[in-house]
Amino acid sequence: MLTTQSIFDRYQEVRARFPKVAPRVGSTDIGSLLDISGEVDAFVFDAFGVLNVGETRIPGADIRLDQLRERGHAIRILTNAASYDRRGAIAKFKRLGLHVEDEEIITSREAALLHVEGGHWGIIAADSDDLNDLPVPATRLKDDPAAYDRVDHFLFLSSADWTRARQGLLMEAMQRRPRKLFVGNADLAAPRDEGFSLEPGHFGHEIADRFPEHVRFFGKPFPEVYNLVEASLPGVPADRIAMCGDTLHTDILGAAARGWRTVLVTQDGLFAGFDPEPFSQQARLFADWRLKRI
Repeated sequence: MLTTQSIFDRYQEVRARFPKVAPRVGSTDIGSLLDISGEVDAFVFDAFGVLNVGETRIPGADIRLDQLRERGHAIRILTNAASYDRRGAIAKFKRLGLHVEDEEIITSREAALLHVEGGHWGIIAADSDDLNDLPVPATRLKDDPAAYDRVDHFLFLSSADWTRARQGLLMEAMQRRPRKLFVGNADLAAPRDEGFSLEPGHFGHEIADRFPEHVRFFGKPFPEVYNLVEASLPGVPADRIAMCGDTLHTDILGAAARGWRTVLVTQDGLFAGFDPEPFSQQARLFADWRLKRI
């Protein structure tokens, strides 16, 4: 069973693969993002644990986004969810009752697909994903061992329909012939209505433990998604961008390594029910600011 502690511990185990960041010694507690609106030009939000938990919108998230826009702030949602294309991401936020413009959404899937080229790719994706945005020939990988051997590279987009048996097939295929594996969602886990789910990063790091030179991760905390966000915010200095997230090793570490300001949101995500202070002390990862909900 996944717990906050076990997820945190695994992030610590694989941290050498993450960008380097200078340690901090503490965070400033605030009541809402309005308290720091004078210090920030653009707010970037993680989705899970900040705006929503699973298919449930966190109370007040929609109101806060509108308030920040009214004050002249740019809004971006930077999500590691790679289970659906841009059209699916927009549809999800609409279902949640969040007013989000197309240009405000940046996904790790987009970052990964910008680097997918050459050869025939084996795709690990949700059964509901039509894969229409793939730029290369592809085969959806399921339970046929031969399919894993026929492809040139692997792209891991979603763990929704992934099984331990299929993970075994992937590992065996890599052992027979190591190949490039792109992981389109670097998260180890995500908060859902019923608990934590295992995400593609969890399975990708299992492969990287054996074949580190063949695995590449996309999404927070890795740099490609930050390139996309900054390109969408021309003229905004890095230290006037604030990343709001619930996870120290993805949201906070990645943004801090980029020179952004950071806000740890604690009530509904990874640290729900926990004091985040001991975790920050152990990891030596502190956000600039900390609050319960945005």
